[in-house]
Amino acid sequence: MPKRPSRPTQRDIADLAGVSITTVSHVVNDTRTVAPATREAVLAAVEQTGYTGDVIARSLVTGGTQTIGLAVPLSGSPHIGTLVQAVEREAAAAGYTVLLSDTHDCADTERAVVRALRAHRIEGVVLVSAPDDRDVVDELLTAGVPTVLLDRLTTRSDIDQVGPENIQTMSALTEHVAARAHRRIGLVSGPEGQVTSDERVLGYRLGLGRARVPWSPELVVTGEPSRDGGAAALATLLELPEPPTAVLAADDAMAAGVVVEARRRGLRIGTDLALACFDEPEWSDLVDPPLTTVAQAVADMGGEAMRLLLARLKDPEREPETVRLPPAWRHRTSCGCPPENPTP
Repeated sequence: MPKRPSRPTQRDIADLAGVSITTVSHVVNDTRTVAPATREAVLAAVEQTGYTGDVIARSLVTGGTQTIGLAVPLSGSPHIGTLVQAVEREAAAAGYTVLLSDTHDCADTERAVVRALRAHRIEGVVLVSAPDDRDVVDELLTAGVPTVLLDRLTTRSDIDQVGPENIQTMSALTEHVAARAHRRIGLVSGPEGQVTSDERVLGYRLGLGRARVPWSPELVVTGEPSRDGGAAALATLLELPEPPTAVLAADDAMAAGVVVEARRRGLRIGTDLALACFDEPEWSDLVDPPLTTVAQAVADMGGEAMRLLLARLKDPEREPETVRLPPAWRHRTSCGCPPENPTP
């Protein structure tokens, strides 16, 4: 049986670079200034051997692993991948490694994932929180783990968080559709009790008021934020004695369901039924007619979350901060507008 290759050590690096182990240690741990030529020789040996060191052992000396945990529902929103990439990019620029874990959008799984990350001595956590996970967040704060909530905002004021601006954005979207003379405007939204859903419903109501359109509770249908949920919500709205002539979808998954159900019923989007969406699905400009949306600043949210975490690591006593980033208007024609009208 062939002998298993051994893991490279600092001794291997020292022999290859022609320096002492102490010098190698100073270079890889950045604990003392080393002559540029010597440093380059050590780094070349590290690159040649693939040496990574022992992060956990080094953390016992330096007090940190330069690692943060990122806990997200990987099968959730389509923009999760963009959030992950943005966090990793910002972390790498600051010299941090990211440990990624899937919460499956379940509070119990999230709790287990977060505890596993803490066992790896992560220095902080960026978390896309699952519904009903208050206990998980409380546990992180009680344990003194620097934490930033990403994407899904909460009403808490004791933790850093980054997400979209929901209320004024949904209000503007509602006003835009109302300006096309629609007076029966439906809303398909996620579950009640979630801050994101509740804020978007509030924005919808605010927009109706600003447009002087009466509020009708039966025109708001909540459900699972999925294609099936969106289809079921539209079916409920279309069964009303006076169905809506326009519909707003509170997220991209539900918008897909609205399109599917409308087509199943032979309704023409933009003509028989106006449609606009909070979110920017990848397929927005591929359908006919193209979908009018407001696009969340997803990459900016991920980067800002990591910047907030770095600020918390630097100053643990700083006041918690909530950052709301405004989405961008993407006017197309599913709302019934001609393409030359560029603003809400």
